[in-house]
Amino acid sequence: MFKKLREVFSRFIETASSLLSSREKLLESIEELKLNLVANDVAYEVAENIASELTMRVEEGSIKSREELVKALREILLSYFTGLNSIDLLSLANSRKPLKLVFLGVNGVGKTTTIAKVAVYMRENGLKPLMVAADTFRAGAQEQLKIHSERTGIPVFTGKYGSDPAALVYDAIQYGLNRGFNVFLIDTAGRMHVDVDLVNELKKIVRVAKPDVKILVVDALTGNDALEQARFFNEAVGVDCVVVTKVDAYEEGGVPLSLVYILKKPVLFIGVGQDYKDLKPFNPIEYVERILTGLQ
Repeated sequence: MFKKLREVFSRFIETASSLLSSREKLLESIEELKLNLVANDVAYEVAENIASELTMRVEEGSIKSREELVKALREILLSYFTGLNSIDLLSLANSRKPLKLVFLGVNGVGKTTTIAKVAVYMRENGLKPLMVAADTFRAGAQEQLKIHSERTGIPVFTGKYGSDPAALVYDAIQYGLNRGFNVFLIDTAGRMHVDVDLVNELKKIVRVAKPDVKILVVDALTGNDALEQARFFNEAVGVDCVVVTKVDAYEEGGVPLSLVYILKKPVLFIGVGQDYKDLKPFNPIEYVERILTGLQ
């Protein structure tokens, strides 16, 4: 994971460390770092900020050694994750009965699989989850959740294709409350992230469900398109946190960093495999240490 981003920082540290006595050449290497970051899925505004912060420290004279350079990088990267509203689904589930989670994201990012993984996670922690198939538009969407239901043993509430998804959500919640379910995981349509009808549909679902958490699911392998999706859903209905899928096959590394910088919302989980237990809580310190490993 994140191999290429780690290589970018490694090359930069090696080059910049040999240029500490030349302010002009050091600043040139910082500019080159910015371009290399952009090439590895770091959003331009994030790369620009990293470069600006490093430049400021160089001009202040606070970077005089390799160790100080690595320390500065670590502080800059970690600063993007500080001050974000942390979300603990288990604590929320214990304080809010029921806990309602709405999942957002375009088709193909692994949304239904992520819903099943989170449902398994909740069940393993003593909760009673119900998956809700509120994508009544895309053929096969409900069948996907049914397959996950059969494999995991976690029930799924479905309806007719073409029916009002908000009405389905309402019915699902009433059904679940009467049967002791305490976590609702609501799938939504993601046919186009520029579709006005989709936006209105999502807004209606949010009004009806009154979710405790709106979770955006993005695919790391889509790179900068994941950032555009994040902007869209955040502007349309708001996003509370993000799940990044297919991280186990993702070498570039910039998507998690860019998402938190742009959304100012935390990454909740990362998907690291196909198994239902391959959902890992995202740890910002571990992420930063992974991409800066061996640089000291």
